[in-house]
Amino acid sequence: MSSSRLNRRVLLGAMLAAALAPQAAYALSDEERSVLADISARLSTIDTMDGEFVQFNPNGDQLQGRFFISRPGRVRFQYDPPTTVSVIADGKSVLVFDKKLQTYDIWPLSQTPLRLLLDKSLDLANSDRVTRVGVAPDLVEVELQDETRFSAGTLNLIFDRATYELRQWTVTDQQGLQTMVALYNVETGKPLASDLFKIDYQAATNAAREHR
Repeated sequence: MSSSRLNRRVLLGAMLAAALAPQAAYALSDEERSVLADISARLSTIDTMDGEFVQFNPNGDQLQGRFFISRPGRVRFQYDPPTTVSVIADGKSVLVFDKKLQTYDIWPLSQTPLRLLLDKSLDLANSDRVTRVGVAPDLVEVELQDETRFSAGTLNLIFDRATYELRQWTVTDQQGLQTMVALYNVETGKPLASDLFKIDYQAATNAAREHR
């Protein structure tokens, strides 16, 4: 075998090894670890949250509506007209329901980035998903790596530095496309009706049969 072919094979092997090797864990500074511990402690006290949101899609569309969160595992995004879509998680599944088109798309919650937002036991200070932290006087940015069977990308969470309240998040997919959601007029601790997070699995099954 020629030396050039051998060198190319060695180089290719090294590149493959580097690509397949697990990434080194992000090394938190003492300040970052302390801030993330405080954020996690704050999040662990929140059972319910509701308010309004604005969503910025990769294509430039801007949508808005109301959201309701009951942790762990449950959320509802109700978009304002003329959008006829609702996004509901019931702790097990995530449903995207279009009332106008009568379409039901369901995924396991465990395979979507929403599971990270809805995890009441999320410990950011000790999570191996944290890949970057930015601490500024007015906000804290936390980047989480998310890899599942259905999606892979990053989830960026923005928290208020003074109150540690969640202000916005951005999901970046494998193609680099970003969807950003900003929260406002947020209230916590209010009782929320369980029907907000109910998924009609029978209707979803019937709709799937009709569209075959």
